[in-house]
Amino acid sequence: MKYADLIAGMTLEEKCSLLSGEGNFTSKTLLRLGIPGMFLADGPHGLRKQAGAADHLGLNASLPATCFPTAAAMANSWDTALGEELGRLLGEEAVAQGVNILLGPGLNMKRSPLCGRNFEYFSEDPYLAGKLAAAYIRGIQSKGISACPKHFAANNQETLRMSTDSVVDERTLREIYLTGFEIAVREGRPRSIMSSYNLINGVYANEDQKLLRDILVDEWGFDGFVVTDWGGSNDHVAGVKAGSALEMPAPGPTSDLDLVNAVRSGALDEAAVDARVDELLGVIFATRIPGDAPGSFDTEAHHAFGSKVAESTIVLLKNEDNLLPLKAGARVAVIGDFARTPRYQGAGSSVVNPTRLDNALDCLKASTLDVTGFAQGFRRDGGEDAPLLEEAAALAGKADAVLLYLGLAEVTEVEGMDRPRMVLAPNQVAVLEAVRGANPNVVVILSGGAPIEMPWLDCCKALVHGYLGGQAGAGAMVKVLTGEVNPSGRLAESYPMAYADTPAYRHFPGAERTVEYREGPFIGYRYYCTANVPVRFPFGFGLSYTTFEYSALSVNERETTLTVTNTGSRAGAEVVQVYVGMENSAVFRPALELKGFAKVFLEPSESKTVSIPLDDKAFRYFNVKTGKFEVEGGIYEVKVGSSCENIRLSAKIEINGACAEGIYDITALSSYYSGKVNNVGDREFQTLLGRPIPPAKWDRSAPLGRNDTVSQLCYARSAPARLVYRIIDGKRRRAEAAGKPDLNILSIYNMPFRGIAKLMGPMVDMEMVDAILFLVNGHFFRGLGRLFGAWRRKGKLEKEMRGTLQGTGR
Repeated sequence: MKYADLIAGMTLEEKCSLLSGEGNFTSKTLLRLGIPGMFLADGPHGLRKQAGAADHLGLNASLPATCFPTAAAMANSWDTALGEELGRLLGEEAVAQGVNILLGPGLNMKRSPLCGRNFEYFSEDPYLAGKLAAAYIRGIQSKGISACPKHFAANNQETLRMSTDSVVDERTLREIYLTGFEIAVREGRPRSIMSSYNLINGVYANEDQKLLRDILVDEWGFDGFVVTDWGGSNDHVAGVKAGSALEMPAPGPTSDLDLVNAVRSGALDEAAVDARVDELLGVIFATRIPGDAPGSFDTEAHHAFGSKVAESTIVLLKNEDNLLPLKAGARVAVIGDFARTPRYQGAGSSVVNPTRLDNALDCLKASTLDVTGFAQGFRRDGGEDAPLLEEAAALAGKADAVLLYLGLAEVTEVEGMDRPRMVLAPNQVAVLEAVRGANPNVVVILSGGAPIEMPWLDCCKALVHGYLGGQAGAGAMVKVLTGEVNPSGRLAESYPMAYADTPAYRHFPGAERTVEYREGPFIGYRYYCTANVPVRFPFGFGLSYTTFEYSALSVNERETTLTVTNTGSRAGAEVVQVYVGMENSAVFRPALELKGFAKVFLEPSESKTVSIPLDDKAFRYFNVKTGKFEVEGGIYEVKVGSSCENIRLSAKIEINGACAEGIYDITALSSYYSGKVNNVGDREFQTLLGRPIPPAKWDRSAPLGRNDTVSQLCYARSAPARLVYRIIDGKRRRAEAAGKPDLNILSIYNMPFRGIAKLMGPMVDMEMVDAILFLVNGHFFRGLGRLFGAWRRKGKLEKEMRGTLQGTGR
């Protein structure tokens, strides 16, 4: 241990107290030994340090900070150098606001396009996500603070996110849901990492020793500390034993006493407490912010960089008749509420209070285009409005081209709930159809952090997707529309024709006890390309105002080399993507998997030789028999292209490795060998898991327990408890219907009963939670008596603990 002498000078109570938060976003200070506290702040795409009283969801007002493009947008840049520079600016702003740990980047896989928090995550591909996350981490930590990648791991839905059990086979877990974290840890070297709320195969992620020690520390070499997600600690003692060091936000003294009593009873080795304290101290002292550190940052320079990032992330998806870029002086009608009030970030704990905010209408009026007028077009809440529709159609007929700003409303992309559908609001589609009837030259500018179905695509000549481009995104989009910037964004996720085409369609989200990952490793393009399922736009796709040619491919086991030439008349950037496949593998595999990429900037007629490394992940698979990654010997095909479907060059290469025959029973796993995994049956999934499938439904005959959720009060034995459910559910439904989801209500609705103590400490402890459960399970008056008694005992225990820490106790 690095701090053995310092730890030896602590009492057991002091050590245990350090392993939980002081406030909603602060760790504890131990003045006697000169140990300062740390401030932790949300920050995947911009700092969110609350200005006044902090709340666990981060919903109260925060200090102004630069709102950069969200991870879903940034991933479309495929530019790790840009990501590292963005990280440096995030780190600079954190230092200026006294933040020691920035809670990001978000690194979960986009298993389904309907996950409500997908806007905070990079990609459906772990290699791309991991490389970008590592870049963010390096940039953030270059300023002396800590990044904190999250949520570790297999946390891919918002529905019941604090209690659901991710049922996933070992190979899929390692190859898909852990590989991005592995790259981030090995290449970014984060000082902290956040465990996720969910269980993984029956074990809470925060209590999973295999995950937190065997893999994270022993295999990947992680040398920082693990922090819980806010309220994500199920059993603090089990968490510390497994490798989790800091319980957040502030569960109160009784949580510290749980550790003290566990050590004294022999249930927890004091050496485990010492190890967690040592891990925590290493980051506390490494992230001290000097007293003379700048207390401000250059807001204008950061805004300008936000524009540069947004420019690199915008994806041109359609450009019929080369309608774009629009010529100077072109008369344009601007239609759509998003042009006036932009969608530029998602909703939830990541919401940034921007230093300034561009809107498209102002930026267009300042451009070389002739804006003939603006029409709102549609109501943001989805309601029909005939006068708005008529006004939009009338304006469209008076212009050379229509710039129609459409997108997903705020209610659809929010922490705490998943999207119910993958469609654009019908009132927006109606505007598109009406406008197209008045003017065929329609350019749709799309905002949103996730894929949508596009049966209306033929109604527009051009489609440009800005994703959620941050505070400078509107201005960046205008530069693309006018040709000042040549679009170079490429999709970091597939756009299916319809939601029913997605591989997890039948098993997302898990609605009660479990969520079953029956599709195995076939998520996103891995499924579509293997099962030959047509998509609207493939992974890696994006158009440019110029053209590129690939030639002179050379491949060996360490790198891929080729020449890329700009064959058009404009400067531009191409994203070269390297995929690997093995046609005759003895183990089932996707047809191709991304194993390398490079963004290449070229002037007209310029050629560059590009070398893309093939690292240790290029040919490996996880062997479930040996429990480790191995390379299967045989012939592989290396494919190079501008998307997973547009392969320009390919070459075969023989790789030495082990024999993989006999690992799987091919006849028992036919869906996985064909890749057609959209309807895997129980027997086949159980064979893949290697164990029985756990029950998916709640046992409504059993009393409610600590890990059951508030939403389960609907079948509680106590009538007052069922009334509480109806009140909460009513508020939830009314807020969603109004287009303004109440995140506090959503948090309560999906929260396990233990979360009452974990998120409301020190007001409530676990004994009080047990009393509440006794009450809702049909023992109302005796439950009230137990609750009062538990409250009195809690006060006495807290007084004893505080006295001990102050040197006045036993």
